[in-house]
Amino acid sequence: MFPQEIIRKKRDGGDLSREEIVAFVDGLVSGSFSEGQVAAFAMAVFFNGMSRDEAVALTLAMRDSGSVLDWSDLPGPVTDKHSTGGVGDNVSLLLAPIVAACGAYVPMISGRGLGHTGGTLDKMDAIPGYVSQPDNALFRKVVRQTGCAIIGQTADLAPADKRFYAIRDVTATVESVPLITASILSKKLAAGVQSLVLDVKAGNGAFMSSTKAASALAQSLVEVSDGAGLPASALITDMNQPLASAAGNALEVANAVEMLTSRRRDPRLREVTIGLAAEMLLAAGIAQTHTQAERRASVALESGRAADVFGRMVAALGGPADFVERYQDYLPRAPVVREVRSVASGFVTGIRSREIGMAVVGLGGGRTRPEQEIDHAVGISDILPVGAEVRAGDRLALVHARREAEADEAAAALTAAYSIGEARPRTPKAVLRRVRAG
Repeated sequence: MFPQEIIRKKRDGGDLSREEIVAFVDGLVSGSFSEGQVAAFAMAVFFNGMSRDEAVALTLAMRDSGSVLDWSDLPGPVTDKHSTGGVGDNVSLLLAPIVAACGAYVPMISGRGLGHTGGTLDKMDAIPGYVSQPDNALFRKVVRQTGCAIIGQTADLAPADKRFYAIRDVTATVESVPLITASILSKKLAAGVQSLVLDVKAGNGAFMSSTKAASALAQSLVEVSDGAGLPASALITDMNQPLASAAGNALEVANAVEMLTSRRRDPRLREVTIGLAAEMLLAAGIAQTHTQAERRASVALESGRAADVFGRMVAALGGPADFVERYQDYLPRAPVVREVRSVASGFVTGIRSREIGMAVVGLGGGRTRPEQEIDHAVGISDILPVGAEVRAGDRLALVHARREAEADEAAAALTAAYSIGEARPRTPKAVLRRVRAG
């Protein structure tokens, strides 16, 4: 098939056949479609959208562009979660071991940070010795032995997506709902999981700022996943403030360990984590009711069983055997720690989360170029949440920086990101709604 004819059909608002979509994905992988043609196709989809059947066909074709993992030899259900990204979103570090402690298997293939949002893989790389991109044999061994493994995408999983995303990223077509859907789901389908739960963020720290936009994406993800043969559900969760009380790679790992060992209580982080765990346990058939699923997940967290799973996973992938017990001795620390204090008295009425995320990037904890090395030690901790009462001079957060000048810049950004008012605001829910197919 001629590339220009496929582009023309979609440009004019037509529905592409499965064969035409397969031809496009083959051209992506082989390079027979030029960058200009791929960009033109992406722009045509951006403006004209795709039907459910087209999005399913694109997802499956991208899945089949590389290897597809098979977990049928495991003696239990295989499930996973995907987040659209946020600030202080270290849910995966809690969620995978909680669900594994309840009897499911969680082969979690995660990504690196994108823009102002942190990446799970970057967090795991803060743990010394941890092999975040193991070969397939080690990946399978760790999943079987510990119940979960958090790793990065290998080159042979959905390779079409890698080229397609790179071109979309530089042609202003990233925000297309069907293309986001196919990008996310092709990788999860290639990972071979049997059920999937989506965490779709909405708010000033998310890529989808409105609940309406987040709901449209969640509905697309759930329906296309179902059409591709992968049962899925989604939670719309609030990202109008950082989820954890820390943002930055090593700081979020420390926060997760403290949550797993009951040394810290971040209520919103717990609400989202237990909510997602309940969805995963229901989808995996481990629980029959939502109440039962939440109870099982809570017991796994509070009993320490999830902490034990996390520790064994870290050790099996090359990290310290006593990491959970001595995480503070192993995680890198920034040499400059700066208190950021409130300039007014009242209540925290709002936090511009994107600015918090960009402050972490400015400290060196995120990337401005794909090949950039990041500083795992820097970030922001002890972040005061919306609704907290403060007096002028009270601490809002701690900045962890490599140099004094960078600490000054981050502190100024953090001060500007906080809104202080006279009236106590209504405490927003962290889980806004559930989305199912049909």
